[in-house]
Amino acid sequence: MVASTWGALRRRILTPNMSETKLSVRGFTEKSPASRDLLETVGASFLTGYGYAAEAKNPLDAERKLEEVPHRFRGFAYEGAAMGFAVRDGLPLGGRDHVAKFLEGRADVHIYMVNVGVGWALARLPRFQWSKVEGTDRLLRWLILDGYGFHQAYFKTDKYVHQQYREPAFPWPADGPLWHADRVIDQGIGRAMWFVGGTDPDLVATMIEKFPESRRPDLYSGAGLAATYAGGVDERELRSFWERADIYRPQLAQGSAFGASARVEAGLTIPHTGLATSVFCGVTPEEASRVCEESRPALPYDEAQIPAYEQWRRRIADHFIASGWCNK
Repeated sequence: MVASTWGALRRRILTPNMSETKLSVRGFTEKSPASRDLLETVGASFLTGYGYAAEAKNPLDAERKLEEVPHRFRGFAYEGAAMGFAVRDGLPLGGRDHVAKFLEGRADVHIYMVNVGVGWALARLPRFQWSKVEGTDRLLRWLILDGYGFHQAYFKTDKYVHQQYREPAFPWPADGPLWHADRVIDQGIGRAMWFVGGTDPDLVATMIEKFPESRRPDLYSGAGLAATYAGGVDERELRSFWERADIYRPQLAQGSAFGASARVEAGLTIPHTGLATSVFCGVTPEEASRVCEESRPALPYDEAQIPAYEQWRRRIADHFIASGWCNK
């Protein structure tokens, strides 16, 4: 009873209010009632997962509830739970290894979303606690910065999206090149822009085109991931976004492949996943996932100049260039 009461109190203290996910509160575009409902349900699912982690006695307790979240939104709930457990790991009296124990269960198949969720925690914890934040491995830890970039663009939209702010000398990870941290943060910003633009592909493309050319490839990559994983558009809109991407289609395809792989590996593929990969990649979600797996750098990673994560993304983009799909 005491543990249950403490968990409920911890949830109430740590979990943001559901109103924070409302597009009207965020000032995001409302393209249509359907897209608004979709994006707000995504946000609510994230916070639901976060709340489960905040109150859970252990990760297995949270997992039982997460598995009850509707199929389409379950990945977002796991992402939120990962943030919750990472916050608990980073708090002075929060305990340790919650994320690692979380990954011993079903969270392992949501590995993309877990790392991204940890990135949300990075944005909420004081910097002196960042040394406690760890990725699942050297390759996927960069997704933490993707999550960080999404958080900043989602909650500080004017600064990170409209003013195009870029972090100076980003300090995490300590052994990572600064130029690469900037790029992965931009991938997260691009993913958030799909939400900021209310899934309106022309508006999202217009926002991206206002950024310097050097940042657009990563922004399109992130937006492609969101357009594939979250959705909110029909085939005509997907094709419109593909046309607008123009020379950045390889990066759009790479992001889409990542989004598809995240759903395929978790067993959460939905009809929209196939629609998005057919437009952006010219393949099925399963084939896109296979491209990601076959492009993964082999151990041990050779990172003398370029992080393995960036090598991986380039190989995926190069695959779709070589296939001829990006020229269609």
